[in-house]
Formats: sequence, C-alpha cells, structure tokens
Amino acid sequence: MPADTNPAGDIFGGWLLAQMDLAAGNLAHRIAKGRCVTVALDGMAFLAPVHVGDEVSFYADLLSMGRTSMKISVEAERRTRYQAETVPVTKAIFTFVAIDEDRKPRPIKDGDGT
Repeated sequence: MPADTNPAGDIFGGWLLAQMDLAAGNLAHRIAKGRCVTVALDGMAFLAPVHVGDEVSFYADLLSMGRTSMKISVEAERRTRYQAETVPVTKAIFTFVAIDEDRKPRPIKDGDGT
C-alpha cells in the first residue's frame, strides 16, 4: 500500500522485515507448539525492490534446531499484478527461542515440540 513506501516510492524495507518475522514466527510456533521470540536476524539481503501493487509471498524453512532455539530461513518473492513470473526480493535467517509462561527459554522436545 502507498502508506508502506519509502521516499523513492518503493515498499519500505522495514515492512518487508516485519512480514518476514511474522512468517518465521508462524513456523517457529508450530514447531515448538508454543510461544517463541525472535532473538536474532542474520544475513538480511535486499535483492530487488517491491513496488506498490505487487503481490509478495513469503516462504519459511527450518534450517536447524537446538535444545531451545531454531534457525529459520525466510525468502520473499514479488509478482506484479498481471504476470505469473516471480522475482526474489529479500532473504534472511531468523533465530527464535521457545519460551515458557515466565518468558524463560524452554526445551523443544523431539524436534517437533512433542
């Protein structure tokens, strides 16, 4: 939307980052079967601009998991309204930690949260 643009008229990078964090968080919560928090962001790269009106899709994949944390890769692609071709626009690696009701790290059991 136009309200999400930078002074050059492209979509603001902070908006993309927020959407990527949401995508990674959804996967982290599913894996941990509970609350998780973002603790780090590595390797953010902006590959191409997103224009007002483009459709943006986000793809999250689990890269690795420790006792309480997981690294999740997120990639974003854009597609113009009238074309089928997609263009990679950004990617990053997020680290999440599973937390308990006291907001302390908790184990992620058996790799699938069970």
